[in-house]
Amino acid sequence: MLTSLIFSVWYNPVSSKNLLFFSPANDFLPILASGLFIGILGLILWLSNDSLNQNSIGKREGYIIVVFTWIIISLFGALPYVLSGVTHSYTNAFFETMSGFTTTGSTIFSDIEALPKGILFWRSMTHWIGGMGIIVLTLAVLPILGIGGMQLFVAEVPGVTPDKLHPRITQTAKRLWMIYVALTLVQTLLLSLGGMSLFDALCHAFGTMATGGFSTKNDSVAGFSPYIQYVIILFMYLAGISFTLHYFILKKQFSKVFHNEELRHYTQILVVSTIFIAITLIVVDHMPARESIRHSLFQVVSIVTTTGYITSDYLIWPFSTWMLLFLLMFTGGCAGSTGGGIKIVRIILMFKNSLLELKRIVHPNAILPVRLNGKAISQQIIFNVLAFFLIYILIFAFGSLIMSFLGLDFESAVGSVAASLGNIGPGLGVVGPVLNYGVLPDPAKWLLAFIMLLGRLELFTVLILFSPSFWKK
Repeated sequence: MLTSLIFSVWYNPVSSKNLLFFSPANDFLPILASGLFIGILGLILWLSNDSLNQNSIGKREGYIIVVFTWIIISLFGALPYVLSGVTHSYTNAFFETMSGFTTTGSTIFSDIEALPKGILFWRSMTHWIGGMGIIVLTLAVLPILGIGGMQLFVAEVPGVTPDKLHPRITQTAKRLWMIYVALTLVQTLLLSLGGMSLFDALCHAFGTMATGGFSTKNDSVAGFSPYIQYVIILFMYLAGISFTLHYFILKKQFSKVFHNEELRHYTQILVVSTIFIAITLIVVDHMPARESIRHSLFQVVSIVTTTGYITSDYLIWPFSTWMLLFLLMFTGGCAGSTGGGIKIVRIILMFKNSLLELKRIVHPNAILPVRLNGKAISQQIIFNVLAFFLIYILIFAFGSLIMSFLGLDFESAVGSVAASLGNIGPGLGVVGPVLNYGVLPDPAKWLLAFIMLLGRLELFTVLILFSPSFWKK
């Protein structure tokens, strides 16, 4: 949080006059006060618990720590918004913070460019931290959790089965973060070469690599040059790929990358969807070919990777195009990426299992395992995938129903829940790509914040805490 002070001072030099009060015009004191308060509180808690046996952390404790860490850092991360007065509603501040840490990218602000630079940087920083995961960051920097580390890693890293790149979980976390930081720095450099200021380049790189979508501009990235938009497209695509594959690329193990089924299907979905939308825009809206391809590619990659940046209001496109984008909200990126959603690998396994069920009906005695990348997948994982999909759809349905009870029309209700559960950001209706979530009633914001957490921690990590058996000895 205190790193935001650099940009606060740079863009609004501190003087004795503006240090005397908390206000949107002076974000230095609110950020400083928030950072010092959280730092002192954290130090007190750390010192008071230093004697605990951390080797006692097991799977159950791992889930509890992960869930409550995300809730608590969102509660405290909202302080700069409230203290600076950019919003006087703690509900709005918490919503914005949870949206940041879960890399959703939904915002309650209507005039983003009016926010002070320190607040804007903190807003983007929440994305970047949440992208790879706060617990993974802790494991990489402070390897003090001992044998409990694997439980925390499994509870947080997206996907069916997170691959261990190194026998020690702390080394795995460090390698993931090294790749994450390196890609962020490269994108920042390329954006700066395209004419972006260092501040804008950093904030948009944070939002891209985290697949978050917070921008420093009211029109997202629509006002930037085609070069910058293509750079963001490239890094959104890379962020939607499993970071394990990035590691294999660095180790020159290209065969593991080229033969990865999830990566192949992920790319195919992007290409086919882009072609369909581009042709529709050319034929129906008579949009120039070059422009239609760029807008189509950008929106498809942004939605599938759950980033949420926009270059155009897709709700004014032909109905078939934005309905396709709505369906793509449920796909998500690859397992092990910073993206949200159901994940491509789960969709692959469901389709394969469904096709094999047809064969099993004809050949009931045949042993027909589902295979991924040439390896048989255990039935337990298939059951887990099917259960995940069912619960995902049920949460979407019940969430949409509750949102409609809170006064939203059908389009806005389903759009807001789909965008929050998939950690995407822009939805449909009153929460469409050129609008914001500030118009929603407070109960709807709290509900969507909880749904964002469910989506970011992949349902089971949160829902298991509501199971009575989980708390039994």
